[in-house]
Amino acid sequence: MTTRQILKRLLTPVALLLATLYFLIDALFLPIIKPLAARVSRLPFLAAVVAWVKSLGPYGSLALFLVPVILLEPVKPLGALLIGRRHVGGGLLLIILGEVLKVAIVERLFHLTRDKLMTIRAFAWCFNFTTRWLAYLQSFPAWQAAERWLGQLQELGRRVLRLVRAWIARGPAA
Repeated sequence: MTTRQILKRLLTPVALLLATLYFLIDALFLPIIKPLAARVSRLPFLAAVVAWVKSLGPYGSLALFLVPVILLEPVKPLGALLIGRRHVGGGLLLIILGEVLKVAIVERLFHLTRDKLMTIRAFAWCFNFTTRWLAYLQSFPAWQAAERWLGQLQELGRRVLRLVRAWIARGPAA
């Protein structure tokens, strides 16, 4: 076996694990962020921004789409660096806020410009490749277990929220 084959055999599981973790982080935030982003984008003062985004051509849409990715993707390693330097709370907060902002903005921009972006051959190829890769990752039992766990966590959060709302509605104890 050549050195290249050995490296490929050793690094493929590591790359698969890192890709799975990356997509899981995004997938963790998307169900929470998507409804909020849709609601925020309907605010009256953002109507002009939405109209402007929709008026862009394919390459203008692509440039705009890339801005939040380029600006907010480095937040994850910076957060990890803070965590590594014993600033766990700040690091986690930075990662969470950066990820929430990135996912919300990118998801909304993609929703508004998808048809135009898909006319760019390279973008369409990357999108389709990523979609197939994600489907491949989602076929693994570990991914499915993580999705079940996330669903259970979301249901727990909904139950706690209902209990808190009911407690608030009852008012202070007499």
